[in-house]
This record gives sequence, structure tokens and C-alpha cells, in this order.
Amino acid sequence: MSTTKTVLLIGGVDAHVERLTALGVKVVLIQHPDKVTDYQVRAADVLLVVDYTDWDVVRPFAEAARAVYGVDAVVSLTEPGLNPASRLGDLFGLTDGRRYEVSRRMRDKWLMRRHLAELGLPVPHAALVTDRASLDAFGERAGYPFILKPVSTTAGFGLLRAENAEDLDRVWARVREMDGGRTDRGSTMFTVDGFLMESYIDGPEFSVEALSFAGRHVVVAVTEKLTSEEHFAELGHAVPARLADADRQRLTGAVEEFLTAMGVTDGPSHTEIRLSSRGPVVIESHNRLGGDNIVELVEAAYGIDMVAYGAAWPLLLTAPLDGPPAPKGAAVMRAILREPGTVTGVSGVEEVRARPDVLAVQVSVRPGDTVRPLRDNWDRLGSVVATAADTDSAVELCERLVREEIRIDVEPAAAPAPARAA
Repeated sequence: MSTTKTVLLIGGVDAHVERLTALGVKVVLIQHPDKVTDYQVRAADVLLVVDYTDWDVVRPFAEAARAVYGVDAVVSLTEPGLNPASRLGDLFGLTDGRRYEVSRRMRDKWLMRRHLAELGLPVPHAALVTDRASLDAFGERAGYPFILKPVSTTAGFGLLRAENAEDLDRVWARVREMDGGRTDRGSTMFTVDGFLMESYIDGPEFSVEALSFAGRHVVVAVTEKLTSEEHFAELGHAVPARLADADRQRLTGAVEEFLTAMGVTDGPSHTEIRLSSRGPVVIESHNRLGGDNIVELVEAAYGIDMVAYGAAWPLLLTAPLDGPPAPKGAAVMRAILREPGTVTGVSGVEEVRARPDVLAVQVSVRPGDTVRPLRDNWDRLGSVVATAADTDSAVELCERLVREEIRIDVEPAAAPAPARAA
């Protein structure tokens, strides 16, 4: 395929550049200095290396690129690039003029809650943290436990659970420690800019992966989240989710209503939702693809390349999906976990990677590394992505591989010495 169109791509990974170059378009990539890869240097037609999260920095570079090369669409499929891309699209007159407003609502969890409440959609009790007293007031109003989260970070960073009134001193100390700083694990491109309090929502959690085409939302998959009440780390994802048809319809209907209410009209979305005792409640949503191998799971189970759609649709170089696809199998991602301590050995990785039913293996530790207590996604040691004929079989296979076939030996952390009597 060959076209004379030019796309301004804001940030992203190699796969995003790859899908766009496959369309035959001219790719002008604005990439953060910390994220440039050798592939992007080779594959992009034009590469501008700037901190695109700083509007005053990225705007003149983007305007210069448009003046020199012409721009038919501004695209970003990565979290930190969503707001600058939508803002540039509005500035250049390439959108309906409301994309930045919508993107800000999607990324800012407080704006999202306020907007939904104004429209009368179901939302939990929510309030911003302003001082120590605001925690007491919220606990009295919403009850315990309740959840605290940064207003606009990602991947579970900074999530806290206040168990009771006696727990608030600990929670407040963590809020003060994190607020105003950069995320210190995973991507460091996010600033913790305030905390939101929300009442706890019960029930199993899912994510809904969708593509929107000119205001029409097509649910591609419902992903089952493998979680634990003991921490905020996601233990894995399973596609298709094991759900009764009626519950699936309740979830997908709630997400379609949510996306319309939020003003999302085009592109991919990843919406986290709980099937609570009071019905489906959206926890948070993103106007981007799901992370944590979810796009690979969806493609393996449904044959739909959501990255390709996210790249091609803004340029109108693909036809919209007619409706939800039917599954052709199942796929699961399972995180690799171990008890805290020091890694002494890693083995079995290549043997698991060579299996025909394994799509990906990633191990992020080596001998000498420290295994931290599990708090969020950044404390996981890696993952395995595997396929099978059905979800039960894929979950069973993946759990066996991460627990038995991937061998990560850990020397337990030494227990603290007992205090001496005076």
C-alpha cells in the first residue's frame, strides 16, 4: 500500500511506528529522549526528539513539522502522548475541536467522575484529597474501606486503600511522600499531581477493549482480570472473559453508554469496570489501547489487530468493524511472582519461550536483583502469554508455566533482628 498522507505520531513504541509504515504513509515521529529506539531511528521518515509532555516545547516543533511536511492526522497510542496529540489535532483543525477536552476528561480521574455525575451516570462517592482532615471527612461520608489514587497516573501506581480511621495516618504519609513527584517505577514520564478518594467498589473486575468509528462503539473483547484483594498488582488477564451472556451484555452496554457520555468518538479505548452488587461501575478508562499484553491477547483470541486499527482509522485507511468479532480461541497473560528476597538464579525461560502455545515470555530480573513485596504492577518479575482452545485451559497452562517451568530462585530477605533490652 502506498499513500501520500503524512501522520504526526506523538510518542509510542516500535509497533506503532511499524503499523504506520506498513500503511505507506510518511511518519513524522516526535519522541521523548528517553524512549527513542534504534528501530524508530531507522523506520520513521522524520524523527524529532523532544519532551512532548511539555506543551510549550512540543507545540513549536509540531507546527514546524506541519509547515514543512504537511500533516493529515496527529496520532498517539501511548498514555503520555494522548493529551498533546489531541491538543495538536484541535489546533491544526484536523478534529471536531473537542478531542483535547475529551482526552483530558479520560486521563483526569476527577474530571471523569464529575462529568459522569453531572450526567446522572452511576459513580462512587469521590472527592479530592486537600489535607489530612479531608481523609477523615471522606471516611465518615463514604465509609471504609475506601480507595485513594493519583488523579492522572497509570498502571496501578500509587493506589492506596484506607482500611479504617486508624489507618489514615499511614495513608496520609504515603500521599505526602508521592504527591508532586514523578512516578518512580516503570515509566517516569508521569507527575503525581494530586490524589482522588473513591468509595470501594466490590465485585469482579474486567476491562472492555473497544474501537470507536465516528461515534459508533464496537466492543472487541471483554478481558477478565486476575487479581487479589491483598494488593493492587494485576496478576494477569484472560481473553475471552469467563462470563454469562447476560453479564457480558450488562458490561458492554455500560461501557458503550460511558464512552458516549465521555464524548469518545474515534479510536481505541480500554475501560476498567467492576460487576458490582449494584451493577456495572466504571473504575477508570483510557482513550488508548490496553497495556500489559492485552492487545496481543485480543489478537490471539479474536484475530483483531487493535494497534493496526488505531494507526489506520485516523487516516481513514481502514474500514470500520461491522460488529463484535467471534472468538477463535483463548489467550492469557500471567504475571511471574516470587516472595521478597534476592534473586540467586533464573532458568527455564528459553524452554518456555520455545513452546508453540506460548506467544511471549518476559523476565525482568537476574541474579543479584531484589524482589520487593508486591504492591502494584511494577513489582512483578515478568510474565508469560499463552494460548489454548478455551479460557479455562489457557489459565491453567499459564499458571503452571509461571509457577513451575519458569524457575526464579530467591534467597528470602533476612528477618529483622530482635530488639535488645535496654
